[in-house]
Amino acid sequence: MEMKLGIVGLDSSHVSAFTHLLNDPQDPFHLEGARVAWAYPGVPSMDFDFSYNRLDGYTRELRDEFGVEMLDSEEAVAEMADAIFLEQVDSRKRVEQFSKIVTFGKPIFVDKAFALNTADAAQMIGLAQRYKTPLMSCSALRYCQGMNVAMADDSSGSILGADFFGPMPIQPTQNQFFWYGVHTADMLLRAMGRGCESVRVTHTEHHDQMTALWKDGRIGTIRGVRGGANCFGGVIHREKGSQYLNSENDEIPYYASLLAVILSMFQTGTQPDSNEELMEVMRFLEAANQSLKDGRAVRL
Repeated sequence: MEMKLGIVGLDSSHVSAFTHLLNDPQDPFHLEGARVAWAYPGVPSMDFDFSYNRLDGYTRELRDEFGVEMLDSEEAVAEMADAIFLEQVDSRKRVEQFSKIVTFGKPIFVDKAFALNTADAAQMIGLAQRYKTPLMSCSALRYCQGMNVAMADDSSGSILGADFFGPMPIQPTQNQFFWYGVHTADMLLRAMGRGCESVRVTHTEHHDQMTALWKDGRIGTIRGVRGGANCFGGVIHREKGSQYLNSENDEIPYYASLLAVILSMFQTGTQPDSNEELMEVMRFLEAANQSLKDGRAVRL
């Protein structure tokens, strides 16, 4: 039976990508079994151009091209839908909006960034646990094709370390690394697993270098780039060799790879990542922000 999904917040480019993949059978990466049926556009953030410049356009696209019915509140979407995408691009609104939909107990995917600090993240996870709501939140890069292939191939032994790179623009309203740092942080922490102990940031005008130490002595790094190539990738170092990946080499778009994982969670109610893993990503980004201010290593 086809699931009918709802979206809260229509000011993110991700709402267009997900709806195309689900509602357009002609899309070469179309995913069956669900479609977007309802949406609440939300209220744009007037101090954030990515919000106020895009909401009207994506609302028209979903309504006029895909027949998505527009509703007048977050709760109306949560009541109608089998599962919900929380997509409002301004993560300052996360706790308020999440609190309105989590009480329905339906699976929720919260797009990046899950929150802009660990206190809000912990509050939202607590609500999900209270209402027994399946919850998922991550960057699309966490489940891009290159990462999936590399993580599935352990023929070269266990992972000894990893180095990732990607664009690192800063949005003034979105708390430094929480805006784009989540992409490479998700890649690094998926590869390395839990147990990151500390992170230290070296900052210049065009780069941020994050060096992270794990409790077992392994080291992982992130190079955030401003003004360089607009792609993501990295190297995973194993006992007998290293695996290189680059998002530009993936045959499957990373939104399609991510959406396949989201749909599985929506259909089964089983989270692909634990709440503890999600919180570790949040703590990593918060520690990196603190290190950015004073240059010292900060414990998670």
